[in-house]
Amino acid sequence: MNAIIVSTLLGVVMMFVSWGITSSKLQRSIGLFGMFVLILANLAQLNKWWVVDFDTKGMLAFNQIGLYVNLILFIITFIYLWINGAEIDKIGNHTADYYAIFFFILCGVSILTSFDNLLMLFIGIEILSIPLYILTGADKKSMLSNEASLKYFLMGSFSTGILLLGIAFIYGATGTFHLGLPQFNPITRMPYENFLMSAGLILLFVSMNFKVSAAPFHFWTPDVYDGAPTVFTPFMATVVKAAGFIAFIKVFEIQRFALGYNTWVIILPLVIVSTLLVGNITAVFQRSVKRMLAYSSIAQVGFMLFALYGVSEFNNTAILLYIVAYSLATIGVFAVLIKMKDYGFESFNGLAKAKPALALLTTIFLFSLAGIPLTAGFFAKYFMLNALLTAGAGLWLLIVAILFAAVSVYYYFKIVQAMYFVEGEPAIHPVDKSYEYKLWLIAIILLVLGVFPDLLLSYLY
Repeated sequence: MNAIIVSTLLGVVMMFVSWGITSSKLQRSIGLFGMFVLILANLAQLNKWWVVDFDTKGMLAFNQIGLYVNLILFIITFIYLWINGAEIDKIGNHTADYYAIFFFILCGVSILTSFDNLLMLFIGIEILSIPLYILTGADKKSMLSNEASLKYFLMGSFSTGILLLGIAFIYGATGTFHLGLPQFNPITRMPYENFLMSAGLILLFVSMNFKVSAAPFHFWTPDVYDGAPTVFTPFMATVVKAAGFIAFIKVFEIQRFALGYNTWVIILPLVIVSTLLVGNITAVFQRSVKRMLAYSSIAQVGFMLFALYGVSEFNNTAILLYIVAYSLATIGVFAVLIKMKDYGFESFNGLAKAKPALALLTTIFLFSLAGIPLTAGFFAKYFMLNALLTAGAGLWLLIVAILFAAVSVYYYFKIVQAMYFVEGEPAIHPVDKSYEYKLWLIAIILLVLGVFPDLLLSYLY
């Protein structure tokens, strides 16, 4: 509850800051301080040092895993803002307004990690989504940004309608919005069949797939990620997507039993394979690094969906490590991409000679996204595959996942090839040492977690 209240209040405060303070640098400093306060508030509730306790009437349910995920997402957001603050200043005249939007989004994140009621799921998604439409269209002078914002708004509204229809069906079948176990037949030991309940869950499944950009509901993602200001794209592709996944898992770790085992093992592998296929194969043929990363984010969703296959503590550790590894590597890659004058692969030609440290950092981030050993991305993919086997999935799905992981290595290494093996002059803006030091922090975290993943996961055991 601390995080929900504090993030809302900080969002309101930042709106007033934009009126009274004209210095973008000072506005940014106040925003970062507010982010630090939000982390402390969540940490206080996680360790029960200071808890604001309200009777939520069964609407919210706070547990250690949800609060820990919240803390991780807040820290990732802090790192993102700390690195990209100067670039955010360039988007508009009032930096504080963007920080207000970030705090409101984090309020939605906090609800999505703690909801215990389908109405709170809807409220959390809306609080998360509406500010994102504003961020996507923040570059008012760019037609691509305006188009992406409109497309995101229309598609997001349509998926929200599907979500509400699914919730209505579930309420009609059960008479409650509360999440709970379905009723089981004592003879067959199978859940009672209810067409209205199944229809509602399938609509929820479709809507949640849209929110996390899983195929075949991914079609909005490349255009929105490509059209949005580059500085906002990594936040949309990491923290926002991670919150959507946590909500996805919270809904279907119990409710999937009401669909029936046979239905679940058909529709989920179909979505997983479709997502891996579309994301990886399409990324291979992209000529823009930014658009390639958009499609690769779809491919990463295919791996994250493995956490839905079964229910175990191992799934929680797998998705948490994957969120951290994927988010930090994506923020790092986009931090480098922001400094490029052009987003084509040829812009990276010869970067290893001109900027050897920056090329090495980019390589570490790409290695982590590809799942190369000694990076956090390797253990993230390993844990996901292990979670898949633990859940009793077929060996064929494991083989498909490994094959597509190999395909992802190809398009990530196209950037590495351009940096180290192609002669040329990189099209890059000046990069100061302090910016590189910030990126080194991300790289060190990825390398440390690539050797000692238990440093992150031991809290859950």
